[in-house]
Amino acid sequence: MIQNISPFIIFFASIFTSNMILANFLGMCSFISVSSEYKTASGLGKAVMMVIVVTTVINYFVYKFVVVPLGLEYLRYIVFIIIIAATVQIIEMVLDRYLTTLHTKLGIFLPLITVNCAILGISLFMVIREYTFLQTLMFSLGSGLGWWLAINALSAIRVRIAKNKVPKGLEGPGITFIITGIMALAFIGFSGIFIIQ
Repeated sequence: MIQNISPFIIFFASIFTSNMILANFLGMCSFISVSSEYKTASGLGKAVMMVIVVTTVINYFVYKFVVVPLGLEYLRYIVFIIIIAATVQIIEMVLDRYLTTLHTKLGIFLPLITVNCAILGISLFMVIREYTFLQTLMFSLGSGLGWWLAINALSAIRVRIAKNKVPKGLEGPGITFIITGIMALAFIGFSGIFIIQ
């Protein structure tokens, strides 16, 4: 039963065996697009991680104490998306005010965090699996950290590959998808350690 799973197992599983990018393939658009430069990818990873943790915790309380008591479970998608959009807007304003260089480099991909399916997916997994608050918190922390780890790893590999010759047909997205597939295979090696699905 889900409630019997330790929050720490959920935390490590969401980083490695149930990684949103490499196991569930959620949030691939910004993962592929922004990973060509390490500093920008790391900044986006941190922003996504912050949005994941904040929105999942808010969504937990709103779902548990507003949506369910009012019998409005069928509106959870809309409620979750509104909370995610509001959080991203606030983070974008903070980055624009205090970290303008990073805000400029992230460009259009920062507002697109709003429609990052990994963030909505984490909130929906929380509801489907009936996580407690501590499980939800650890799941969101692990998922955010796993997303950040995956985009940093891909970015570091792409920076190294950019300095080498790649066959013409594999330049750009081609080699990026191959690298992502190999990374996903590597993470499958952890699948016997923790299972939360």
